[in-house]
Amino acid sequence: MRLILLLCCFLVQSVTLAAELPKPAGKPILTIYGNIENTNESGKAVFDIASLEKLGMVSFQTSSPWYNGRTKFEGVPMSKLMDYVGAKGNVVNVIALNDYATAIPLSDFKKYNAILALKVNGEYMRIRDKGPAFIVYPYDSLPELNNQIYYSRSAWQVSKMKIE
Repeated sequence: MRLILLLCCFLVQSVTLAAELPKPAGKPILTIYGNIENTNESGKAVFDIASLEKLGMVSFQTSSPWYNGRTKFEGVPMSKLMDYVGAKGNVVNVIALNDYATAIPLSDFKKYNAILALKVNGEYMRIRDKGPAFIVYPYDSLPELNNQIYYSRSAWQVSKMKIE
């Protein structure tokens, strides 16, 4: 009987139920769609800056090809964002406001601690300054991140993500 009870508890904990996410109150800046379980608008997860910040912000300093010297980036861990929307896939196809597109392995986010940066050096990023959202890796943390592969995955002006 005890074994059956333990097995039932395990099965209940293993089942992931789709959840309705809160709707953004402000102007949406990011839409995530595709193979996700948690949505707030017709099969999509839509976010404004405040709803992204509620997920928890982290920061790091790193050098990059786009700024002089080490730069402080603040944003939401991409792994946390993907967990929040219930991403089930292998690839995140990122589309920027300027139509730049890149494909990022979902595994990158946990492996390298990439973030969706909303601030640079303490200031919110404007569209003309790579904002409002920029996928950034901590390039200085590992030598392998200092190459064109990861720079090309670092999309700025991010507006959409399709999970496949």
